[in-house]
Amino acid sequence: MSATNFVLTLSCADRPGIVAAVTTELAALNANIAESNQFWDRETGRFFMRLAFSAPQGVTREQLERALKPAIERFGMKTELSDQSRKPKILIMVSRFDHALLHLLYQIRVGWLDCEVAAIVSNHEDSRRTAQIESIPYHYLPVTKDTKGTQENQVLALAQETGADLVVLARYMQVLSDTLANRLYGKVINIHHSFLPSFKGAKPYHQAHERGVKIIGATAHYVTPDLDEGPIIEQETARVTHALSPDDLVAAGRDIESRVLARAVKLHLEQRVMLNGRKTVVFG
Repeated sequence: MSATNFVLTLSCADRPGIVAAVTTELAALNANIAESNQFWDRETGRFFMRLAFSAPQGVTREQLERALKPAIERFGMKTELSDQSRKPKILIMVSRFDHALLHLLYQIRVGWLDCEVAAIVSNHEDSRRTAQIESIPYHYLPVTKDTKGTQENQVLALAQETGADLVVLARYMQVLSDTLANRLYGKVINIHHSFLPSFKGAKPYHQAHERGVKIIGATAHYVTPDLDEGPIIEQETARVTHALSPDDLVAAGRDIESRVLARAVKLHLEQRVMLNGRKTVVFG
């Protein structure tokens, strides 16, 4: 008989009996645990856990939630239960640099990223042709200082209408307002250069070249009102030398940014990332 796959994530104050309470209820429903990850943060006293399991045919999400409710209430757990038969949806936002967008689309096409792109949003027309080739709805939403609020309301409405589980800023060169960042907290991932904030503003790779940096990189993080200071999901660096030109650094940076963003999106969609204050717990 076929089974349904689920992922359960939970966090609560650490104390004995948490794992037993959860797994006992799953065993009573003949659920089979395929993967289990847990972490005790000794600094905060918080416990984090991710369980991937299959439930027999006929066992519904509602039954699982009812069965787990006593343990959730007993330990004061914050939980999320997701049915893996539902393919998650993402909303991708991009400006003119499309390398991160193209890499995401490729990884979806080959099946490494298991999700659906609900729409592509841009403040420029540059990526419309890409969206047409991929048969993805494209929304050109230009933004100025005076129209930022209206444009962001359109973005939020689109995310809600499409049922997007995640908004991905694939080199979207606009700073989200505090209002939008708060409304979508934990649901927006951005990519930026690891050597920020040392090199802010235009042409950061050129600034890095002028300073003779020896390492470049990229950081994928959740967006918060604090610019480029949200909880970090994934990072990568590469060593560079004095022999590389600014264009060489840009090319290397594009490569790293694309990979790091895709990995962060995958980790999030597989419910492997859990917020822990200003940090994250990432179960690889």
